[in-house]
Amino acid sequence: MSLQIYPIELGKLEMDASGLVLFRRPGQMVTIPFLGFLILGGEAPILVDTGPRDAALFEAFGMKASQPREMTIDYHLARHGLRNNDLRYVLQTHAHLDHVGGLDQFPMSTTVGIARRELEFAASGIMGPGMYTAADTKHLIDRLHTRDALRLFDVDGTFEEEVIPGVAVRHTGGHTDGSISVLVETAEGIANICGDIVYNVTDQLITPHLDINFNEPTITANRSTTQLSEKTAIKRALTTSRFLLPGHDLPVLVSGGRVVGRLENAFSNPAAKVTEAAGYTPLAAAVAQGA
Repeated sequence: MSLQIYPIELGKLEMDASGLVLFRRPGQMVTIPFLGFLILGGEAPILVDTGPRDAALFEAFGMKASQPREMTIDYHLARHGLRNNDLRYVLQTHAHLDHVGGLDQFPMSTTVGIARRELEFAASGIMGPGMYTAADTKHLIDRLHTRDALRLFDVDGTFEEEVIPGVAVRHTGGHTDGSISVLVETAEGIANICGDIVYNVTDQLITPHLDINFNEPTITANRSTTQLSEKTAIKRALTTSRFLLPGHDLPVLVSGGRVVGRLENAFSNPAAKVTEAAGYTPLAAAVAQGA
């Protein structure tokens, strides 16, 4: 079995830097990608995260998003010779509007996987009407009442649930209480599609902003759990993964619980070797290039 992972860009967002990493450069605007991940080469194609439903939704937060045609699900699937109904599973790391908005593009015959705890969060109003939108939540509820359209994961940190051979989900927490990681077995170790426990690798993991303790990650500025829960989620991911694939930054190579390399030109690039360590730029060189 040779599973391949392709990070695909499903839009861009302009926002204040301090909204990503707590207290980092307030007032400075940065642009981040919305990322999904295609997993191919197994018994069925899988998409992890589906991007936003509508770029205009971010205006309510004072942010500007864009989603041109070349950053749509249809466009990326076509590059790999696929259509929406070819996917057997779509997995959601969590249900925030920038991750779950494309679900209604898939037929009910496609099974969507999400943590039961995350669905509870989406319907609870825990983060107001913005991060979990009415349309996205309603679509999940519609799937809940349609045979085989929704799979609810009950991972709680004590076990993982297999989706297909070589792909499993693990409870992550940290960003939201119901966040999950998608773990992909590769010849060189686990590739961890980790959602939003990390927004910015440089300022959270490589040179942590405002943290001075050894190997201590900096937290994000957007979470519904405690600071300790987020730090714990980050450390667990670093301890158990060879490749870490966050939802808004470049993939990184991990060794000994620390980031040692970054994969340049990884987004929407079918030639990117995400699961091969040799393709990653060593950390010292990546930082020198301004990564």
